[in-house]
Amino acid sequence: MELTITGANAITFPHLRIWDWRVASYLFLGGLTGGLMSMSAITNLRAGKAIPHERHCCWPIPIVSPLLLSLGMFFLFLDLELKQHMYWFYLTFQPTSPMSWGAWILVLIYPPMILYSLAAIPPPIAEKMAPGLLKSLSEKLRAHLLGIARVNFVGGILLSIYTGILLSTFLARPLWNSAILPVVFLVSGMSTGTALLIIMARQTEVKLFLTKVDIWLIFTEIMVLLLFFYGHYASDAANQAAIMPFMNVSHQYFPYFVSVVFLGIILPLAIAMKFMEVTADHSKSITPTGKFLMNTSAVLVLVGGLVVRFVMVYAGQLSSFTGLLK
Repeated sequence: MELTITGANAITFPHLRIWDWRVASYLFLGGLTGGLMSMSAITNLRAGKAIPHERHCCWPIPIVSPLLLSLGMFFLFLDLELKQHMYWFYLTFQPTSPMSWGAWILVLIYPPMILYSLAAIPPPIAEKMAPGLLKSLSEKLRAHLLGIARVNFVGGILLSIYTGILLSTFLARPLWNSAILPVVFLVSGMSTGTALLIIMARQTEVKLFLTKVDIWLIFTEIMVLLLFFYGHYASDAANQAAIMPFMNVSHQYFPYFVSVVFLGIILPLAIAMKFMEVTADHSKSITPTGKFLMNTSAVLVLVGGLVVRFVMVYAGQLSSFTGLLK
């Protein structure tokens, strides 16, 4: 009976239910959206910024953010076994349930995102909008942009942290059951959000500012990942066994071993490319080569964030407290 419940193969065999690419994609898009919310707010809140002149630099990001989160929630909906029971989440609130917190955070976060997307539309773009409710709201909300940006900054942090808390509360999965995992997902979400902002930003000053920020975020992400693995290594036998897929080159564990090597190359490479650009001379404009290096390093960061979510979801389901890992 014990073998039937816990399983002993690559992904919980025999199994009742597993989390696959749909959950991993939701966690990635949720973290990415949180990073976009917080980091795009920072571009408007940073000291010395000329609001009327620079506000339009990343104005599409607040519009893209709710679309990305909606796509992630669609993937989560596809994973639900009983889709018709989805509404039960919103008929009650359970303070001790991370999923209950998450369900309400996802709903409550939409209004500030939508208000921010309207407030961030620059006047030249708003003038081209057809007269109506959206144009009127955009004009009225523009004066409150900074206040709305602050709300989005906090909301983005909560969303990014929640994606890690969702996994860390599963006590039966030692790899997930770590207090550092929410921090890993938070820093990774901020970094991927910054990377997408770098790709979409058009102003030289904004690209360089975000690139400098992302260098520190990637460095922090590497340090937090190392602490995450060390915390498991210094813990009990079950936690030590939980990180074995990342240290073993056997056929079953090889993809996870490769993923760690991949992250060990891709993130430092992204830092090196970013550092080359922020130390170059961009007194007038970013050269085509500079834009290529910046955008390429940003793409590497996005790929790295996606890899983190996928390997955590899949490798976590290999871990258990039964000592049956093979």
